[in-house]
Amino acid sequence: MTPAQPFHGYLRWLLLERGKALDIKTWENYGRHLWDYACFLQANSFAWNRPFNYAGESVVRIYRDWQAEDLKLDPGTVNRRLKIVAGLYRRALELGMIERLPFTYSDVKVHGIGHDLAHVTGGKQAVSKLDLLLDEWEKEPVFLTAGQVKVARSAIRSTSQRLLFDLMARVGLRSVEARTFPLTSVFDPATRPDIKPGSLIDVKLDPRYTKIKFDKPRTVHVPYSLMEELWAYARFERNRHVTLGREPKALLLTVYGNAYSKGSAYKVMKDLGAKVGFAIRPLMLRHSYAIHTLLLLRAHPEIELEPLMYVRDRLGHASVQMTMVYLQQIERLMGAHALSMMDEFDQLYDEWHLLKPTWRRRRG
Repeated sequence: MTPAQPFHGYLRWLLLERGKALDIKTWENYGRHLWDYACFLQANSFAWNRPFNYAGESVVRIYRDWQAEDLKLDPGTVNRRLKIVAGLYRRALELGMIERLPFTYSDVKVHGIGHDLAHVTGGKQAVSKLDLLLDEWEKEPVFLTAGQVKVARSAIRSTSQRLLFDLMARVGLRSVEARTFPLTSVFDPATRPDIKPGSLIDVKLDPRYTKIKFDKPRTVHVPYSLMEELWAYARFERNRHVTLGREPKALLLTVYGNAYSKGSAYKVMKDLGAKVGFAIRPLMLRHSYAIHTLLLLRAHPEIELEPLMYVRDRLGHASVQMTMVYLQQIERLMGAHALSMMDEFDQLYDEWHLLKPTWRRRRG
């Protein structure tokens, strides 16, 4: 039971001693990333502090290229692992365990940053970028077209699975948020005279009842028609799966009466993708919501909502920089193709018509 250093020491510091709040739902991921790197070193008989002449021949660079070229992993997956591994080496350097880092950083200018001196810098700020990282946006955008959304939804036979799909694709929830969406947030919109058919309904995600990243509450917009479907499921179908003496807080249940787990939700979407002939993952559905909502808002300026700010708030991003990633994806598309996608999504859900009353209600 001797700790494997520097891995266990770094993980302990990262999770418990660093003094910075770290969402407990990400702990497993950090451990898995370090475990993967340690297994790679062991399988190849590499020492974590193996000597190198220049950063390009370091064991971290070899690890990156192995994942990208041999395993052909998604650049985002590779980068998430590399960032944790880089933190391991930075900590080791601070403790004097190594003399230099096996990678380099470059200063880059980032635009659109809001900070205390933004009026002086023009919203620009210099940040250090890890040179190891792959370009995540050289790959095809990982979202579903409107046509794919339509095909996928029509192939889902289970009501709870279709609603799980819709909470991510139509509301922009994370998988964990959709899986733990509470029964108490669902109601019959027809009984509310203040809510008109065809509108978007404000639903506040509360960390006391829903698992939210960093426990940060936010308001999401649920289409009226979707709330009707959620209510019908809660009223007429959900109870058939509730085990006597147990009443899960989550709205959506499996056939066994349990809330969806991370693994079961992933499997549902993966199996659905195999059924329809194209890949579907929970995160792709959230990406789809972001991309299509941005396209719709940019194409309809009469809605008078700032697209980036609106999508940022719905997704619960800590910074608009995270949301700008979706704009970069859009800009990679040809203009005509982007408009075609927007029209398809408009016809599928008619979502942009729902945003106008939402803006008016807020202004009022």
